[in-house]
Amino acid sequence: MEKKLYVIGHRNPDADSVISAAAYAALKQTQGISNCYAARAGNLNPQTEYIFKRFKADEPEYLPDLIPKAAYYKGETRTVNEDTALWEALDMMEKENLRVLPIVDSLGVYKSMLHYRGFARYVITHINPHQKAVFPVSINHLTETLRAQPITLFNREEVKESSIIVAASYNRFFMETLDSTKIAHALVIIGDRLDLQKFCIEKKVRALILSNGHTLSPELAALAEENRVSVMSSPYDTSSTSMLIIYSAPVGALGDDSVSLIHLADPIRKIRGPLSQAPSRCLPVGDDEGRVTGVLFEVDLLSEPNIELIMVDHNERSQAIEGIENYRIREVIDHHRLGNLSTQYPITFINKPVGATCTIITNLYREQKIPMKKEIASILLCGILTDTLTLKSATTTDIDCETARYLATVTGLDIESLGRDLAVAANQALSLPADELVALDMKEYTEGEIRFSVSQIETNTPDGMASRTDDILFALDKLRSEKNCFFSALLVTDVTTLDSLLFAAGSKNFSAGLGFPSPAPGVYVLKGIVSRKKQLIPLLSELLEKVR
Repeated sequence: MEKKLYVIGHRNPDADSVISAAAYAALKQTQGISNCYAARAGNLNPQTEYIFKRFKADEPEYLPDLIPKAAYYKGETRTVNEDTALWEALDMMEKENLRVLPIVDSLGVYKSMLHYRGFARYVITHINPHQKAVFPVSINHLTETLRAQPITLFNREEVKESSIIVAASYNRFFMETLDSTKIAHALVIIGDRLDLQKFCIEKKVRALILSNGHTLSPELAALAEENRVSVMSSPYDTSSTSMLIIYSAPVGALGDDSVSLIHLADPIRKIRGPLSQAPSRCLPVGDDEGRVTGVLFEVDLLSEPNIELIMVDHNERSQAIEGIENYRIREVIDHHRLGNLSTQYPITFINKPVGATCTIITNLYREQKIPMKKEIASILLCGILTDTLTLKSATTTDIDCETARYLATVTGLDIESLGRDLAVAANQALSLPADELVALDMKEYTEGEIRFSVSQIETNTPDGMASRTDDILFALDKLRSEKNCFFSALLVTDVTTLDSLLFAAGSKNFSAGLGFPSPAPGVYVLKGIVSRKKQLIPLLSELLEKVR
């Protein structure tokens, strides 16, 4: 199975993170890497949602986590319809070297599993010298499996439990045997004995199977038609015909329904036990509707998963999607400080001191002389403007400004007007419940053994935040407890004055050391500070060094 290459940003993503993933995946696809897809590790905030809707760009796929799941290890498989003859199913397994074959209904929904242990059990059960063999079979299955020439056929699709009788004995003994059988379900194999042919037709057996290519006389064919007896001519001798009838049963009748379906989203830790106990050490994998999408063998768990990653707008595991340590990272494209990321293999690592990852992505298009679609250029410009406060942030570089002007020319958008629209869209976040507000663009950091989190939102109407102080601090304290952090903070940046408010929940030692003007407990005024990355985090790191 071809691996999926996901381009993905950090948890609780902002616009720069999501747009970088979308634009870089589009670049990769343009370069012929068709298995590359954009993903996001959280819900879109109102501003990002506005950007994608306004420019009609496709939103990246949402991945709640990357905890190893059945979907990431399963292999492809063929399936067989439950009405298919056993012979055809076994032939498929032999030709395609399949150890197992999931059996499905007409909608592709899983019913049971065909495997060799189950087939062996079926044969042992039905070929028993101590009891009369009975097989579920239809007239259609018989003609198809035997490659028989139809003469008269009735009730072709009805599956009945039928017994096989071979007309090999003297007339009287055979007639007695037939009379002791449920005649309407009897499948009689016979050669060119006209008297017994007539007797079977008059008795109205279910089917008369003529071996060695024998046929009926016109008179007996008319009698069979009158008595509604199915008659067919098998090209095989009696012993071969008898054996093949066993394989005429619909495969659904002998599938092992004790083999349960697992689902794409089932975590590997949940299915290791059932997988080790399953016949052939294999389980079918299906979607939420029960449609089979593949199979998972126990040995598959020893291989690399069928997912690889490109990280954008972050390079620290603490900010990455949960479970990232289980997958191979191919590239990192970022503009933040270096974290503690390590990889087993060499990777492409691009980290530049610019204001937005979207700046880097845009210039990768330009360096590789690949034209951008208008919607991609438009969202890239939005990504730069949101991460640099419309080119006013302390992190803004000359490269950001030149890149933004280039994109404005390509798209026909006005930078200042677009910046105002983005600020208005960002204001929608202010009405969110406090617990959702503090989770927006939340990043976790580690200084030595101290963990902390800082979220950030931008607005041009910050006045209303003061009235929500208690709710915000309560939500931050709850977040701090859940994340086991030394403190959790929310930076509210005024894009008009380029000042910020900092809401922080932490220990008294931490609060006492901040040293910023504090109009209320837990609230601090940060004049001239707008960049979390370049201005606030270095200050907090210095403070935590003193605490340590």
